[in-house]
Parts: sequence; structure tokens; C-alpha cells
Amino acid sequence: KPLVYALAFDEGLGHPETMIDDRPMTFGAYAPQNFDRMYLGTIRMREALQQSRNIPVVELTEALGPARLISAMEKAGMQLVFPGDQPGLAIALGGVGVTLSDMVQLYATLARGGVARPLTWRLDGEGAEGQRVVSAVAAWQVGDILAGLAPPPGAPSNRLAYKPGTSYGHRDDWAIGYDGTH
Repeated sequence: KPLVYALAFDEGLGHPETMIDDRPMTFGAYAPQNFDRMYLGTIRMREALQQSRNIPVVELTEALGPARLISAMEKAGMQLVFPGDQPGLAIALGGVGVTLSDMVQLYATLARGGVARPLTWRLDGEGAEGQRVVSAVAAWQVGDILAGLAPPPGAPSNRLAYKPGTSYGHRDDWAIGYDGTH
């Protein structure tokens, strides 16, 4: 979801304070629902991302086009596995196979101001040239939104940009983020 919002900000589809609908919608035969099966009406994009609302992110993915999202994910260094034949709007909700390393790679891209570089496990491995996936402004906006979430216990306030989530089919709960150092 953070990448969809960053791409939407870059494409001029909105900014963190733009209002977006969180209401039941259908996209052709696809009728996504929010995790809690509730709808909040018209909310700011900031709130939609912080609260991980499904309908707004699918609406943005439709406006961007799934191919644009897939291209950005691949540009960020993710190795995508598609179930079935043709990827559709469900990719915005995790309907594409990615590894934990792929997710870390994506969040590292946002932390680096929208530039993807290979992951390293040593500080002296940071020299690789990067490839821009989203603008520095869009990456900052998404980071600012994610830093607005209440921090987990023991984490400093306003320093951790993170997003919790679930894997497709709700098999796993996870959270990934960054703090400027990690």
C-alpha cells in the first residue's frame, strides 16, 4: 500500500491531505472489502494509509493501472510471483507473491528517498548505484504518514515509520519500517 500511495502522489492523484472515499465499490467483477468489513466514508489519504483501508488503495491502483504498480515493484528490486494468469487490482492488497526480503527492499527504497539499491548486511556495502522508483517528495510524504502511527512499545515517538499488515489469506501478521538509521 505505501508504494501505491507514493506513485499516486507522484502522478498528481492526490497528496496526504486529499480526501478519498472509503465506501463499498466494485471494479468490474472485483468487489474488495476492508479487513474489518466497515467503511469510514470520505477520509484523508493519510488516514486511509495509516488505517490500511483497502478500498481507497484499490481505487488508486485502478487510476494508476496495475502495470504501473508492477513496474515500480520490479524497479524496486522485487521478484514478483503471480498466482493465476493476469495480475489485476488485487495486487494492491497483497495478491502477488513476494518474499520478506522483497518487502524489506521496498521499505528500504522509501527510506532512501525513493531510490532502490541492493540490500546489504554491512555498512561498507552501501556504495551501489541506485535506481529511482518514486520521487524524494513522495517517499518523504509516505514516510511522514507512516511515522504518524502510534509507535510500538519501547520505540521512540515520531522516529519510526512503519506499517503493520497481514499476508494474503491472513496467514501472517507482520510490521516493517525504518527509523533513519535502520
